[in-house]
Amino acid sequence: MTTGSSSTSRPAAADGGAISTFKGQERALRADRLGTAGLLLSVLAATAPLMVVAGVMPTTFGVMGIVGLPLLFVILGVVLALFSFGYAEMSRHVHNAGAFYAYISRGLGGTAGAAAAAVALVAYSTLQFGIYGIFGFEVSGLFGTYLDVQVAWWIPALAAILVVGALGLLKIDVNARVLGVLLLIEVALVVIFDVAAVGDPAKEGLSLHAFNPDTLTGAGVGTALCFCIAAFTGFEQAPVYAEETSRPHVLVPRVMFLAIGFVSVFFAVSSWALTIAAGPSAIVPAAQKQSAGLLFWLTESRLGHSFTDVLHVLFVTGMFAALLSFHNVVARYAFAMGRESLLPAVFGRTTGTSGAPGTGSLLQSVVSAVAVIAFAVADDKPTGDPTAPVLRLFTWFGSVGALGVTLLMVGASASVIVFFARRGSASAQAWRLVTSAVAGLALLVIVGYTVKDFDVLVGSGPDSVLAWLLPSIIGVALVVGLVQGLLMRSRRPQAHARIGLGNEAFQLDKAAESAN
Repeated sequence: MTTGSSSTSRPAAADGGAISTFKGQERALRADRLGTAGLLLSVLAATAPLMVVAGVMPTTFGVMGIVGLPLLFVILGVVLALFSFGYAEMSRHVHNAGAFYAYISRGLGGTAGAAAAAVALVAYSTLQFGIYGIFGFEVSGLFGTYLDVQVAWWIPALAAILVVGALGLLKIDVNARVLGVLLLIEVALVVIFDVAAVGDPAKEGLSLHAFNPDTLTGAGVGTALCFCIAAFTGFEQAPVYAEETSRPHVLVPRVMFLAIGFVSVFFAVSSWALTIAAGPSAIVPAAQKQSAGLLFWLTESRLGHSFTDVLHVLFVTGMFAALLSFHNVVARYAFAMGRESLLPAVFGRTTGTSGAPGTGSLLQSVVSAVAVIAFAVADDKPTGDPTAPVLRLFTWFGSVGALGVTLLMVGASASVIVFFARRGSASAQAWRLVTSAVAGLALLVIVGYTVKDFDVLVGSGPDSVLAWLLPSIIGVALVVGLVQGLLMRSRRPQAHARIGLGNEAFQLDKAAESAN
């Protein structure tokens, strides 16, 4: 039996593990919670539009010296659209909160699926750790600026963990409304800046120079791709919520393409607006001088002090929305893994009337608190730079998470090809297999650049131990997952064969119980 075959060849009963004792809704997330709008807002919140415009873009302009950032967003949008043709088609056949690892297990087998599950859990968790760091730092700055109160960065970070954890226990549609309000407000403010920049460009006028391919020459292009791919993180999360939608085979593909289209256009236009507001010839030196203050510096002169103050506040709320979005994703990965014996069975249960994966939510809150506390302890040690621990928390873990998610997309691209080939659908799905192969190769190149230039991504020297230690976090997760998968295959073959089945395994169990 091949673990990548269709569900009809999977075993109908578990191998005696605790997972088979779960009944009813404990084994399944609540359906019909999300429609197109709720799912789209939940997914887009993870992209943190204002954080990308105010943080990622100035860093890419300043550190990499790449003027053609708008063109990079267009190129990556095309690559990820190619990836999504096959990924979206898989979502019609596989409905599992484990998303990436479920897809990979259905194509490449249960062992590969176990490895992908470990990578996904680590990657999305580290992305969230990083945002907690920068969230705490920014909130601390707001207290100091507007209330003249000095608050250590880790205090608002820990407070955010409590609030996010509490929201994670609520119904997903409640979360979607919170995310939606925060997302729409921050998008509106960025659009206002874009319009203001077009209406009041620098002396070079409405130049399209940033879309010129000549702007993508130089050693910094590969590293800039690594930064930009992180800005798209979120669109691939739509299948995580498949079990909680009414028509996953329709809504999930629709939302993925809407998300990619929106993100690529929004970020391309917004990065172009930055270039015309500062001037294409001045954007790099301006970004080097202003750093993360670039957007606020440009809005101050065009939209006034009050607007810039509001933008600072919404910068924080946008990060909170991203925190909640990543928290929900990690909790659902933990739920799916607990349901399929990749984590202790207690994680595969839902909570009360909300139907939320409460144990997974609690796990993510505890692990996040540990990470923040560890860096808070480091903050007490004199380093000559009081912001060093929190900024390292953001850059280190953000880069690790982006590497992990990109690697998962490479694995998913390969899985799409194998999945449909094994089903005898290669001819019917030929064009999707081609787009998956092209996207997978492009994403693999980005993975290579990310590993090669990791010292640049995290701001360490090329000889620094961090250049190999940080990306090895993903490598260790991959190896641990592979070992777990191999052990399950030899010791619990039936449980191994169920990896990635999700609700389908639950339905098979019900059928087996009825037959008995």
